[in-house]
Amino acid sequence: MARTILVVEDETTLRETLIDALETEGFRVVGAADGRAALAEFRAEAPDLILLDVMLPELSGVEVCRIIRAESPVPIIMLTARDSEVDKVVGLELGADDYVTKPFSFRELTARIRAIFRRDERVAATAAATAAASAVAAEGAVPPPVAVGTVLVDLAGHRVTRDGRPVALKPKAFELLAFLLRHPGQVFTRDQLLEHVWGYEYGGETRTVDVHVHWLRAEIEPDPATPAWLHTVRGVGYVFRRPD
Repeated sequence: MARTILVVEDETTLRETLIDALETEGFRVVGAADGRAALAEFRAEAPDLILLDVMLPELSGVEVCRIIRAESPVPIIMLTARDSEVDKVVGLELGADDYVTKPFSFRELTARIRAIFRRDERVAATAAATAAASAVAAEGAVPPPVAVGTVLVDLAGHRVTRDGRPVALKPKAFELLAFLLRHPGQVFTRDQLLEHVWGYEYGGETRTVDVHVHWLRAEIEPDPATPAWLHTVRGVGYVFRRPD
């Protein structure tokens, strides 16, 4: 069955162009021209992914994102004409999975859409593997949690605790942490992290990586301003290292 994508864009020409192009790619597509219509279509169609413009009549894209995220984990890609870091970070903090700044190439957009769908497939496969692992836990087949100072990261159970209290990490932030934990001491560029964690097959918008690293440091570092675990390698990228 074809995946359903909701395109929320008030500019008629762009909205219709996106709908036609995505349908050509094999997706089922529905459209909305304003924020209130977007919520109605979201609730009626239960789309698999939403392309959401930031600047919308009736309700802004940011407000629509906030409402949808309170109701559903459906992937959301924000579309913005503004090259503003504030807009991008606000969208991510509200729970958007990604953002694309206009003008953008359709090839780039479809690559990001397919990357998110591949991610969902991997998450489903991981959940299945975790369920299978739990069945043999008594035999010691499940790896123990990884200690990061007072933080325990249960890779198999997809859980994080700090001083014994659960830490609510965003799914992509957990995937990033898990990836770095599995490759301690190895420095990765932002583009490499986008490829390995987000699934992008090209050099994408690297600010996404920076925002997620910022979230991780806030949750696992004793002093996020002076990281002990998640280090920035200036001019290169990021690395997970244990303190000496």
